[in-house]
Amino acid sequence: MPKFKYLARDKYGVRRTGVVVADTATDVENQLMSEGFQDIKVKLLDSAEKKKKQLQLNLELSLFQKKVKEKDLAIFTRQLGALISAGVGITTALDILAQQMPNKTLAKALQQVSEDVKAGMSLSAAMAKHKKIFPEFLVNLIAAAEESGNLDVILERATKYYEKIAAIKRKLISASWYPTAVLIIASLIVFGILTFIVPIFAKMYEGFGAKLPVITQLLIDFSNALRHNLLYIIIFIFGIIGINKALYSVRRFRKIYHYIMLKIPLIGGILKKGSLAKFARTLATLTSGGVPIIRALEISSTVAGNLVIEDAILRAKEKVAQGKSLHESLDEKVFPLMFISMVKVGEETGRLDEMLDTIAEFYEDEVDRDVEGLLSTIEPLLMVFIGGIVGIIIIALYLPIFKMGELISK
Repeated sequence: MPKFKYLARDKYGVRRTGVVVADTATDVENQLMSEGFQDIKVKLLDSAEKKKKQLQLNLELSLFQKKVKEKDLAIFTRQLGALISAGVGITTALDILAQQMPNKTLAKALQQVSEDVKAGMSLSAAMAKHKKIFPEFLVNLIAAAEESGNLDVILERATKYYEKIAAIKRKLISASWYPTAVLIIASLIVFGILTFIVPIFAKMYEGFGAKLPVITQLLIDFSNALRHNLLYIIIFIFGIIGINKALYSVRRFRKIYHYIMLKIPLIGGILKKGSLAKFARTLATLTSGGVPIIRALEISSTVAGNLVIEDAILRAKEKVAQGKSLHESLDEKVFPLMFISMVKVGEETGRLDEMLDTIAEFYEDEVDRDVEGLLSTIEPLLMVFIGGIVGIIIIALYLPIFKMGELISK
C-alpha cells in the first residue's frame, strides 16, 4: 500500500506532520478528520519501486512510441465525457479507458494518470506530467473545468475541437501530399528510364558510326553522368536534407521558411487560412472553457503551425496584457481585415467565443474549397508536365531509329 505524508493541525491547533499507510489520499483525510485534525494536506510519498516504475513507463513512452494524434485525443475526451456524464467516477473512468484505448501509448499514460488521481492528484496535474501525450491546451482546459465543475461539458467541447483540428490537418496534408507523391513517383520513373533503359539504347547506337541527334546525345550524356556519379548525387541530396533539417531546427531560419511558405502561390493561401482556423478554433474553445484570455492566447499561438502567425499572436497577447482590446492588438499585416472586424464585433457584443467559432468555420470551409480547387487545377498540370518529360525522353530515344538510313555508316 502507498505511503502518504500529511501536514495538519490537531484539536489544540498545533501543526503536526507524519506518515500514514492507506489506499488513497481520501482515506488518509477521513482517518485524520476522525481523530480531530483540521487543515489537512496530504502528499503521496513516492517509494523507490514507484519511482522505478515511473522511470520505466517514461522510457517506454519515449522510445518507439506510437504518436498520439488529434483523433486519439478526440476518442479519449469523448469517451471520458460520456462516462462522467453517466455518473462514473473519474478514476473508474480512467481505468476503463486505459484498458480499451486503441492507441497503446495513450493507454499506458492513462494508467499512470489514474494512479496519480487515486493518490490525490487532480486530473489536470496528473495529465501535465505527460507533456508529450497530453497537449498544454487540453491540460489547461481541464484545469479550468475542474475549477468550474463542468468537466463533462468541457470534454465535449474538447472533442469537437480535436475533430475539427484533425479535419483541417487532413485537408492541409492532402493539399501538399498529392502533388508531392506524384512528383516523387514521376522522378523514380524518369530515374529508372535514365539508369536502365537509356544505356541499352546507347549501346545499340554505338555501332551506327554516325553522329546522333543533339537531343539523343544530350540524353545519353545525362544518363552516363547520372550513373557514374550516382554516389555523389545521393551524398549531395542527403547533405542538402541534413543542412535543411539543421537550419529548420533554428527558430530564426524556421520563421524564414514559414514566411516563404505563406508566399507560395495557391498553397500559401491555404496554409494561412488553415493556421487562422486552428488559432480561432483553439482560442474559442479555451475562452469558452473559462481559461483567461492572456493564457488562452499564449496556448493558441502554439497550435497555429506557422511562426509568422505565432509571433503575431504573441505580440497581440502582450498588447492585451497592457490593456488593449484583442481586435486592436491583431496585426493587420498578418490577420485579414474580416478576421479583425469579426473579433471586434465579438468583443463588443460579449460573445467573443461564438464569433471565433464562426471565424473558424468560415476559414475551414475556405480551406475545403481551396484544396479542392488546387487539386483540380494541379492534377492536369502535373499530368502535362510528367507526360512532357516522358515524351521528350521517348522522342530522344527513338529519333535515331527514325533517321536510321542517315546514321548507318556506309
